[in-house]
Amino acid sequence: MRETRTGRRRRSLPRLLAVAVALPALALSVAGFTAAPTASAGPAAPGTSPATSRAAQNHKALTDPDRQTFHPTGKAGQKVPTTRLCATAHPGQASCFAQRRTDIKQRLASAVAVATPSGLSPANLHSAYSLPSTGGSGMTVAVVDAYNDPNAEADLGTYRSTYGLSACTKANGCFKQVSQTGSTTSLPTNDTGWAGEEALDLDMVSAVCPNCKIILVEANSANDTDLGIAENEAVSLGAKFVSNSWGGSEASSQTAEDTQYFKHPGVAITVSAGDSAYGAEYPATSQYVTAVGGTALTTASNSRGWSESVWHTSSTEGTGSGCSAYDPKPAWQTDTGCAKRMEADVSAVADPATGVAVYDTYGGSGWAVYGGTSASAPIIAGVYALAGTPGATDYPAQYPYGHTANLNDVTSGSNGSCTTSYFCTARAGYDGPTGWGTPNGTAAFTAGGSGGGGGTCTPAQLLGNAGFESGNTTWTASSGVINADSGEAAHAGSYKAWLDGYGSSHTDTLSQSVTIPAGCKAGFTFYLHIDTAETGSTAYDKLTVTAGSTTLATYSNVNAASGYTQKTFDLSSFAGQTVTVKFSGVEDSSQQTSFVVDDTAVTTS
Repeated sequence: MRETRTGRRRRSLPRLLAVAVALPALALSVAGFTAAPTASAGPAAPGTSPATSRAAQNHKALTDPDRQTFHPTGKAGQKVPTTRLCATAHPGQASCFAQRRTDIKQRLASAVAVATPSGLSPANLHSAYSLPSTGGSGMTVAVVDAYNDPNAEADLGTYRSTYGLSACTKANGCFKQVSQTGSTTSLPTNDTGWAGEEALDLDMVSAVCPNCKIILVEANSANDTDLGIAENEAVSLGAKFVSNSWGGSEASSQTAEDTQYFKHPGVAITVSAGDSAYGAEYPATSQYVTAVGGTALTTASNSRGWSESVWHTSSTEGTGSGCSAYDPKPAWQTDTGCAKRMEADVSAVADPATGVAVYDTYGGSGWAVYGGTSASAPIIAGVYALAGTPGATDYPAQYPYGHTANLNDVTSGSNGSCTTSYFCTARAGYDGPTGWGTPNGTAAFTAGGSGGGGGTCTPAQLLGNAGFESGNTTWTASSGVINADSGEAAHAGSYKAWLDGYGSSHTDTLSQSVTIPAGCKAGFTFYLHIDTAETGSTAYDKLTVTAGSTTLATYSNVNAASGYTQKTFDLSSFAGQTVTVKFSGVEDSSQQTSFVVDDTAVTTS
């Protein structure tokens, strides 16, 4: 029979304070130190950081069975009445591509039951494109548009709260709204048409990557120069993902604009393919961006549960595509019918008949159904953000070409008439209207891999905040697990993850989702130190390490030793998938065991 002893290890004072601080309206004084609660963004459970709380809230919202219902508004290719929110672009200018349904009555939030607006919801998009309900923490997506939407923040709040997503506000640091020069106070002139575009863009980024931060960069006008300056400002503000839902006719000057405004290695720039059916548009045909075509998305009885076809309503309405007259072909494009840049690369839902729910009270009157490739560009920008930070010298437009097996190939429909069939007609493999297809998870939007389009695996370390030196970011962890307490030394630096060590019944967890590119080998490593007050050969306290549903190893108090030991596991079987690596420490009712993890890595080769 096990002996019960009283000499249990006591966790250090900072650990205890961290729990006490989280109690609402409580000021705790211990040995002369005073800790009081601080304001956080959105509701936070006791003992959780705001980032952890937001991620948990968003995961719940996206996976709640009650939120999976789809409220359809039409059939693929059906002609539905819409209004185009922006005027047709003149030379040297761009037009936004947002289209709002006029046959569906717009309603303010007060008149709509919770989570029941018409159109595709965040949960629907995640289902259709097999997107992870976690990920994106620490990532920043910029939306570049023209003119100002004075209701942008408030409308974004309504959209997110209706679907149960965490608040994204200026006050909590999630949302920022600036001019093309970065000013937060001197914003451009208000415009009702572009305001609707901005609402659509912000809502779609939120739907796909609710853990992401968002910067709305508003150009002074819709001319190419102002929008280009705004593009550069978005990158200078630190965004690694930039969405552009606008464009216009090609011109011989565009190759110079490529270099001035869109040549940003290490940044995933998405651009709408256009809404006027077959024909190339700029900047979608820039060699440095990801051109995003449009589909019609409907539910189906197949194994995916959804089906897609080329969005095409009429000779003047549908996704754009085509062979550029000016831009050179990037090295990663492999189609042979177009000697220059071919549009598009990938695609997502855009058909207004199968459109998305959007909330806008400046350009519109509340909830409405929107379509246009204005929806597909921010969706893909959000997917890139879920996939992780691009390589510093990469042009991420090439990533899908190395992972073609990780996309939903769209093989039916066309967007007009053309002499070279695949320029305007869907087929197996690459075609102009839909590119290589639509997202099937995030693997196609990461570096490396191969899937029919060429490319090799680029060595990379995939975990964020791998050494925990950024504190409670990127990881999802129990209260106080990531810390710089002096009671246990870090392997390197100041921070580590300290699970358990209380000497009483307790469970701690630590996890992060990571997308392993298809075609890559992957190794998972971490340093582990175990110390314990237990004696003997019985495993009372245990640490279990898993990758998805696979148990990689279990450690216990029996494995205690001085110093750290590096552990190594092969995750190559998860290539092409998003997998959650997780540490779960369970301690029984007496005698502490501390499981200390540091310097983690998931490395591809």
